[in-house]
Amino acid sequence: MLSYMSAKEAAEKWNISQRRVAILCAEERIKGAMMVGNMWIIPSTAEKPIDKRTIRYSQGNKNER
Repeated sequence: MLSYMSAKEAAEKWNISQRRVAILCAEERIKGAMMVGNMWIIPSTAEKPIDKRTIRYSQGNKNER
């Protein structure tokens, strides 16, 4: 059986805010995350999504926005 963690637990594990975890869930960027009532549950095996803000600069196109 798959175990789940709350948004608060994921936030502590990934060192980001609980609100940021909820936003990532709402944007469907965390695979397997589900809304149960008013709470997001996330598979305990889920990985922290990459920060899209860093992709633009890591590709070498600094002038492109």
